Amino acid sequence: MAILETQRLVKRFGGLVAVNGVSLAVEKGEIFGLLGPNGAGKTVFLSCVAGALRPDGGRVILADADTTDWTPERKCHFGLSRTFQIPQPFPRLSVLENVLIAAQFGAPAGSRRNPLAAARECLALVEFLRREDVPASNLNTVELKRLDLARALASQPRLLLLDELASGLMTGQLGPLMGIIRRVRNSGVTILMVEHIMPTILGLCDRVAVLHYGEKIAEGPTQDVAREPKVIEAYLGERRAG
Repeated sequence: MAILETQRLVKRFGGLVAVNGVSLAVEKGEIFGLLGPNGAGKTVFLSCVAGALRPDGGRVILADADTTDWTPERKCHFGLSRTFQIPQPFPRLSVLENVLIAAQFGAPAGSRRNPLAAARECLALVEFLRREDVPASNLNTVELKRLDLARALASQPRLLLLDELASGLMTGQLGPLMGIIRRVRNSGVTILMVEHIMPTILGLCDRVAVLHYGEKIAEGPTQDVAREPKVIEAYLGERRAG
């Protein structure tokens, strides 16, 4: 059963077509990867799904509802949340306060979870090791990534969009992050993730789609897609792929 379906999604910026007729379906309970070289349109695609950008064509179906023209706030309350390539917390607020805002104002209508307890549960889930009263401005890259993930989880999503969560991390930091993402999925959250680090993709994703110049050029089981010549060419160039 698809929790997310896009139908020929299009986004233009003047004469540039950043997303060109992309259709895909993310099944409930899976980790789905969205791949492609820099400039392929991956983040623009996520922003159209999340409501931060309005598509110029096509449809976004979330849990059987046509959410194409919904605002980000409405989509959040309906069960969609996201992280960002560059986390942007409230720098003067503490770690706990940052997550508490999402738990208080991003949760679905009628939620009975205690916001404070929910915020602390999310920090525990992402294995945040610093004190909860530390200002966000004092955090390093790894801590900011985990704080961003905790904030996204605090709104109780059923679909979570991860935009290059592993970028900027050292090799030894990837394993723990992958374990956290698996636990998030096992908690009942479906994940659509954009990522460049192939070991992360190969180790996590059930299926992937590949964008190139805004168009989908491949989709299927992760290992199969990774071996396709056109995907290798998109990443490495024709000469090296040959």
